[in-house]
Order: sequence, then structure tokens, then C-alpha cells
Amino acid sequence: MSAAQTVSKYLPFLRRYARALTGSQSSGDAYVAATLETLIKEPDLLSASSNPKVALFRVFTSIWNSVPVNGAKEPGGATLPAERRISQLTPRPRQAFLLVSLEGFSDEAATEILGEDLQGFRALVDEAGRELAAEIATDVLIIEDETFIALDLEGLAESLGHRVVGIARTHDEAVTLAKSKKPGLILADIQLADGSSGLDAVNELLDEFEVPVIFITAYPERFLTGQRPEPAFLIAKPFQPATVSAVVSQALFFQRNATRGQRPVMA
Repeated sequence: MSAAQTVSKYLPFLRRYARALTGSQSSGDAYVAATLETLIKEPDLLSASSNPKVALFRVFTSIWNSVPVNGAKEPGGATLPAERRISQLTPRPRQAFLLVSLEGFSDEAATEILGEDLQGFRALVDEAGRELAAEIATDVLIIEDETFIALDLEGLAESLGHRVVGIARTHDEAVTLAKSKKPGLILADIQLADGSSGLDAVNELLDEFEVPVIFITAYPERFLTGQRPEPAFLIAKPFQPATVSAVVSQALFFQRNATRGQRPVMA
């Protein structure tokens, strides 16, 4: 497999990680673009590990730790809620947490990506856990037309200490429930039972109030192209509970920091 094919294979996963890490499509994709530019100049970097995905993420990590592109402004028209600039981050613990919880890397692979020893890596994960545990519980609205998936999400949200205020199956139900309940977090399917888009429902809601949103889809690669305004937080179906937990914590972390001492910058 050529270097270009290798990068292409893992690029959607790198975009997902970068967006979750920064809380922004534009900032995350800017880091990915910088990573690709580096690899064009130094293609041998992909051979630095026996695992090409690990090598790609390691190059990204070196860019993240050295290039201040975080905070890029979203293109006009994008109104997805978690895509905002965050001035204060704790990058290393959050990288460690997301590499394992969101991207499914082993501890050993994650240590190679971060350039840490195993003990140091586990200390980073523990620190991230303490940081994310500081999140307060919130009200959650689930927008999902598949009953069993909705029930799974409801149970998972409640196990994390949140309160589910409603489950909507269609665009109209979602808008009505959200306006009446004013949730602190939305978990939204992208394709709803009435054939409408969860993206459209969420964008309509954001005209009324700001709320972090995590989108759920069976086809995440369609929304990780970097070619248009896309979700910052995206979970693939079928999902793992640990993944949902990690992304929920991440979205709420950005929401909390965006409201501390400054007005959030919306796309």
C-alpha cells in the first residue's frame, strides 16, 4: 500500500480525533491539514512505526504540540454548537484519554503516539479522568428513531449521572421537546424516522439557544470528509458505551470552558 493510500485509509479517524480534541471542525481539520503538509515534505515519517496508523497519529501529535492553529474561525453558515474557540486546554491528558476511549488504541500504541512511557501515560489518563469527573450532570435530549438504540442511550446517559428529559423520533418532536425542556446536551441521530435530518433539526434549535450536540450515524465517513461544515462530535453506530462516555465528557468539557469568563464564539 502506498503512503497516499495509507493516509487516505486512516484520514477519517484522524479527523474525528482532531475535532474531538479541539471541539471544532475547522480547528481540528486545520491540524490535520498541517499534518498532511508535513507528510508531503517528509513521507518517511510514516515509516517511523511498524503500525502506519500509529505513525500518522504520532505526526499529528507533534503538530498539535507545536503549531498554534487551534481557534480557526468556522466558515460562514456553520452553526453546529460545539464548534467554538476554546482558549484554555489541557492537551496531554485529553489526548491520552481520547486515544484510548474514542479511537480504541491500546495503552502501548497510545504511549508511542504521545512519546510517553507507560507509567507516564497512565498518569495522564488518570488526570483526564479527574478533570472530566468534575463535570456537572445535565439534562439530555435524545433524538433517535430506533427504539432500542434510544433506550441504550438513555440508560448510558443516566449511568453517567445525567437526566434524560425526552426521546424524539422526528424533526418536529425534536424541536418541540428541545424548546420546552431546554436540555444541556443533545444526542442526535442524523437520519430520522420521518426522513428528515437531525442536522437540520439541531440547526433550527440553535436559533433558540446554545447547547452541545453529539451526532450519531451508521455512516460517519460521510461526515468526516473535511469538505463542508460537519459535526465536531460524531459517534459511529454500532457504538461502544466507553466511546459515548468519552465524547459526552469531551463535549461538556468544551461547553463548560466556553462559558467560563467569556462568551462562546459561534460559527
